[in-house]
Amino acid sequence: MASTATLRWRRSAAQLHAIAGVERTIRASDRIGRRKYLLDFSEAFRSYDFVLQPGKFHALLQQADIVLVGDYHALPASQRYAASLIRDLGILYSGTPLFPNTPAEGTREIVVGLETVFSRNQHILDEWMQQEIGESELRERIRFDLDWGYEWGPFFEFLTAAREHASVVYGLDCMPRDDLRKIAARDRHAAIKIAEMRQRHPEALIVVLFGESHLAPNHLPRLLYERLRTDRVLTILQNVDALYWKAAGETCDRVEAVQVTDDVVCIFHSTPLEKYESYRLCLDRWSREGMGDPDLGPTIYNLIDGLLRFLGMNAYSPHNTTQPRFLVDSLPEVYCRNPDSVLRKLLSRKGLDERTRKSLWKRFEDHGSLYLPHLNAFYIRDFQMAHTAEESARFLYHACRGLPLRNSGKKNSDPKPETRFYSQALEQALAYFGSRVLYPARPPVRESDFYALYDQTREDIEQQTSFGFSEFIEMLDFMVLHRGYELNPARYPTVPEQIKEAMGYTGEKFDYLTVQLGNMLGSDLYDAYLAGRVSRRFLKRIFLAHLDDPGTPAQAYFDLVARVRREQPPGANTT
Repeated sequence: MASTATLRWRRSAAQLHAIAGVERTIRASDRIGRRKYLLDFSEAFRSYDFVLQPGKFHALLQQADIVLVGDYHALPASQRYAASLIRDLGILYSGTPLFPNTPAEGTREIVVGLETVFSRNQHILDEWMQQEIGESELRERIRFDLDWGYEWGPFFEFLTAAREHASVVYGLDCMPRDDLRKIAARDRHAAIKIAEMRQRHPEALIVVLFGESHLAPNHLPRLLYERLRTDRVLTILQNVDALYWKAAGETCDRVEAVQVTDDVVCIFHSTPLEKYESYRLCLDRWSREGMGDPDLGPTIYNLIDGLLRFLGMNAYSPHNTTQPRFLVDSLPEVYCRNPDSVLRKLLSRKGLDERTRKSLWKRFEDHGSLYLPHLNAFYIRDFQMAHTAEESARFLYHACRGLPLRNSGKKNSDPKPETRFYSQALEQALAYFGSRVLYPARPPVRESDFYALYDQTREDIEQQTSFGFSEFIEMLDFMVLHRGYELNPARYPTVPEQIKEAMGYTGEKFDYLTVQLGNMLGSDLYDAYLAGRVSRRFLKRIFLAHLDDPGTPAQAYFDLVARVRREQPPGANTT
């Protein structure tokens, strides 16, 4: 097993390259990041005591009287996590067990406070809580877009969860929001309002969603302690950079939470790169107010640049040896305004068959982004880091094979089934691997995930997929057989008939099998990289491999399996 420092670096390298690019953009637009109030927060949380298990977190919630949840306003996942916490607490204190095989808690009132709404607008919140006004009127009357300016959807999800599970929601903020010289006065105001909440609801659990910088120990928490000395305050931070980078050195697949101090925990559901890209998009949207949606082009190019730097490729190289020649000239077009209509038009007039058009459109619908190599174009409707990173890696895979591939949809239009199958599976493996490199929080895809599907009922399978029960079981059988076959094909006198048959699938079955096998191999490759069994030089060679000749994709697929799914002896060369 790699050392903590080595593991941390391997998990973080590509992100750090990409973050450097986005931070330069942010610093050019936002010059307040070095103010003392903000530095108090970042300097307060540099290390943690231990990785927190779910049961321990549950116990901390049970013991708390006030829960302060730190919000990174520009990151939608931050408000969505807060909404899920409210829902979990609502279940916990409704008399229903929160976790299987655990006793149910007694009922307890939950009240919610939030920074987003001024206290002066409490009457508007009350009207919405009592369903006297609707969503659009609430949004307009609290001047959400004018006074707050972040995404409405995730905040409204939090509000909706609060209306379902809390008895009251209180606005805690006051003016001015845009003057850091007055920020301490806003903390004092919030502390007084929370003390008033306690006075009105002496037995309630108080949950407060407030900007993360306010939760430095000497900011809002200190003021609350001075006013409410007997209340047990639990601070829940989200995705703090220094803690995230430190946790990247843990040996487990994924760290979901750490205990920082006795009364502070940090939850991880997003990466620093995802945070800063979300903030950059906010800055872009604000600077282009009235000019339409934000420009996602820089986000895509920054992710590609992060992968290039991770692999040691020079986008400006004039030589086509260890990297594509002038890859910078092959960067894709990025469509982020009205991508749906543009994509429909281009798919319909580029000579693609109907099955391919449907497959590509489904990927776009499911993931919010899509890279098309034959157009060298990137379409993005919804910035989801895992899928956007995957499509960025897909671009690099094709760029390394020599772009532009204009009209490549007609080239080798009828390859051997084996070539077509393994070409697509290998592409997916490298795309998934690239997404894990840029977004380590993305969970791996394991064989065990598919074994668990055998226990699903017919109704579950047919509800969760577009396949019939029997054909889905056949597909599961194929994947289990293939994973055993690929590990040691020499044990089989011939290729099993079931595998030969699946090579000839078309449509959704073909896509599902190649994607899932690719995702599993991509996870294996990422594991091998973390363990030091493959180097970045080796990864670079995989991306640069030419796979145009018949039989080459299958050989490359099985060679990669042999490299990453078998333990290497100590000291083995990984270059």
